[in-house]
Amino acid sequence: YTYTGIDIYIHSMEDTLLLGVEGIKKTILYGGTNEIPKFITGSKVTFHFRTMLCNDDRTVLDDSKKVGVPMEVVFGNMFKLDVWETLLRSMRIGEVAEFWCDVIHTGLYPIVAKSLRRIAEGKDPVDWHIHTCGMANMFAYHTLGYEDLDELQKEPQPLIFVLELLKVHQPSEYDRESWAMSDEERLKAVPVLHGQGNKLYKLGRIEEAMNKYKEAIICVKNVQSKEKAWEAPWLKLEKMANTLTLNYCQCLLRKEEYYEVIEHTSDIINQHPGSIKAFYLRGKAHMEVWNEAEAKADFERVLDLNPGMKKSVKKELAVLSMRMEEKREEDRLKYKGMFTDTTARQMAAARTPQNTTVGPTTEKEPEPGTSEQISPEDATLEPASPEQEMPEQMFPEDATLEQASPEQEMTVEETAPEEMMPEPETLSDVEDP
Repeated sequence: YTYTGIDIYIHSMEDTLLLGVEGIKKTILYGGTNEIPKFITGSKVTFHFRTMLCNDDRTVLDDSKKVGVPMEVVFGNMFKLDVWETLLRSMRIGEVAEFWCDVIHTGLYPIVAKSLRRIAEGKDPVDWHIHTCGMANMFAYHTLGYEDLDELQKEPQPLIFVLELLKVHQPSEYDRESWAMSDEERLKAVPVLHGQGNKLYKLGRIEEAMNKYKEAIICVKNVQSKEKAWEAPWLKLEKMANTLTLNYCQCLLRKEEYYEVIEHTSDIINQHPGSIKAFYLRGKAHMEVWNEAEAKADFERVLDLNPGMKKSVKKELAVLSMRMEEKREEDRLKYKGMFTDTTARQMAAARTPQNTTVGPTTEKEPEPGTSEQISPEDATLEPASPEQEMPEQMFPEDATLEQASPEQEMTVEETAPEEMMPEPETLSDVEDP
């Protein structure tokens, strides 16, 4: 038997072991070294895997060696396919073993495989929900985007996993990423990531700030996925996620990703129609893409929700009016030139002699009352009406970010003291009972 360049021999029937777990059979293909490592919560295990169907051809579904990157699993962190932890616990370093797993253990494999394939393709596994609950993802998507995985999801069946254990790191031997943390560790990491994002934003390091906010959002969503929707714990986490998402949107505004801002803020508004900052940021994004009516509606909604924002809203509307007038003037000039050229060509064509008769021609005197022929140079449109008096140009101040710590007071936008934006929800507010 060959496993990606390694010749492996199945020794005897004594090597075929039952692990004492229903629906699993193990066959050692290549013996490992030393004793079985110590596997504890937080241990990071690195291994190669090959997944095959239990048919005559042993059809290969996935092979990490072909991708060129081994798999990593952190024990005790609710990995989607927890049967792999069971299999790996029976192995030594360097060992290669084949496991037959009944359908009771393989139902979530299509979800796992989809994420792994998307990672190999350089894509986010499931957008921001990179490591969320597999069952939640199953119900959220009707198709996985891969025909063989769709078929396997419709008709679950036993699978064969060939695993090669490469190394095991204990929790103290490596820096843990957010996806490898426990729920408690994730919640502790959120305010730290939030604060780091705010500092990076103030330093103008927008891309780095976005990554901090995004990592914090993933932490919150992972924990939230295990709570019952719309109950108190879920709502507290939702509030935290929205705070971080709006800061993320503020970064997107700086990067001129206006349509993405509109998408994220609209999602928040649909679920939480009282979010002042969501309306404010969406209004600014609409203004940047010339959606005048939508921008006005959002800024007016901000004023409805908080009349104390009157001065800020008035300033934004003035900027919107100025920019829209500039756009209309630009369009007028563009279309004026277009129609001037067209009219000139039409007049030139009208003056071209149409009579092709050979012989001398006599010039006819214009009949009384006939209007004088207009030259192409004179065939222009009426000049545009004088420009209306424009309001003085006003530029909105840079919006500031919500803070993670309760003692720091931040506003969505810096305005005059009497027109300050109300304090946004901070993470400390969310965590209080």
